[in-house]
Amino acid sequence: MSVFLAIVVVGVGTYLSRSGFILALANRRIPEPVLVPLQFVAPAVLSALVIALLIEEDGGVAIGAPELAAFLVAGVVARLTRNHILTLLAGMAVFWLVRALL
Repeated sequence: MSVFLAIVVVGVGTYLSRSGFILALANRRIPEPVLVPLQFVAPAVLSALVIALLIEEDGGVAIGAPELAAFLVAGVVARLTRNHILTLLAGMAVFWLVRALL
């Protein structure tokens, strides 16, 4: 029962923390100096996730064929579309495909 309670508490806490910002900013205009840095959040988070996956426990870099192929495809998609979601989807699809084939 304690695991279920923990899941419920974390779920409610997450909901409240996210809905608080939505409700507080619903009828307000966000200033331009705040919007400009927010444009860099998605690339920064994606970069942090990629780097975290490529670093081994001993500090070495673990990059193989799946990672390299995904990196190259994601780079091309990002350059052509400038769309973070398409970049992520294309990179992950190529990563999983190459990983399954090897």
